[in-house]
Amino acid sequence: MSIQEAIEVLKIEADGILKLAERIDSSFDRMVDIIYESRGRVILAGIGKSGIVARKIAATLSSTGTRAIFLHPVEAMHGDLGIVSANDVFIALSKSGETDELNILLPSIRKVGCPIIAFTGNFDSTLARHSDIIIDVGVEKEACPMNLAPTTSTTAQLAMGDALAVVLIKKRHFTPTDFKKFHPGGNLGQRLSLTVSDIMLTGDAVPTIETGTGMEAALKVMDAKKLGVIFIQDKHGILEGILTDGDIRRLVVKNKSIYDLRIESVMIRKPKTVSVDMPLYDALNIMEENQITVLPALGRKGIIAGALHLHDILGKGSLKFAGL
Repeated sequence: MSIQEAIEVLKIEADGILKLAERIDSSFDRMVDIIYESRGRVILAGIGKSGIVARKIAATLSSTGTRAIFLHPVEAMHGDLGIVSANDVFIALSKSGETDELNILLPSIRKVGCPIIAFTGNFDSTLARHSDIIIDVGVEKEACPMNLAPTTSTTAQLAMGDALAVVLIKKRHFTPTDFKKFHPGGNLGQRLSLTVSDIMLTGDAVPTIETGTGMEAALKVMDAKKLGVIFIQDKHGILEGILTDGDIRRLVVKNKSIYDLRIESVMIRKPKTVSVDMPLYDALNIMEENQITVLPALGRKGIIAGALHLHDILGKGSLKFAGL
């Protein structure tokens, strides 16, 4: 009995994928071309089971030559939206196309200026109406006997993501040698054996301002660096505090004249930090425990030496090795 039920589930899900193959059209070609020509990254977003699928697609793309990251819609509304740029491509996954936590992001993504691609089965949905390209991942029914639990629908999303990754592999002429570069015994494992200084952002990429800087100038730095945070330092480069996108939003709600505020009066003093010689493993633990995406990296005497981004730890930045 159980074996027969399992076979039926597999048949339903396989049939769902085969029907996608019958409906795939020029929208897929347009998506591939936009991603291939993009100078930025593919940013995938979804909630619940669709979010888990989005993470997997991002991981597959990243390991096969297409820079990609997962953006949690809720975290995006609390500062992480700062990672999105006009050069990126935004792919949103939602079976119904009516996921509130995802759709609330769309006006902000549109304002940034990057193209929006929807993986959905509902062409009349809010997500579809706000997207430049709609990829049909609709299914007739879930394998769940109540037709409720995402089963066939998430399999369809995942299969379409695999199709995208494989087509891009061929379009980029990605070779087995290239693949090995992205899998040197486990890229994340290798990264976690490094220190913060091996991977942190440095120089002009670090969003720093000095105490006494006006709020308008501070916001311009935050916008230009696109990390969703600014570090405030004294004239010697010693960290005094930080200010995030989320802090700014809360200030706007409370104060109509935000530009009249002094940066020192609103910055977060004594923020979480990492040292340049700290192992990435420990830095990752700090980020996960405190739900922080960007941390200031400090050198001797508390001087700001760099910025550590969570996405770089997870494999989206460039590795630097001494002597190479």
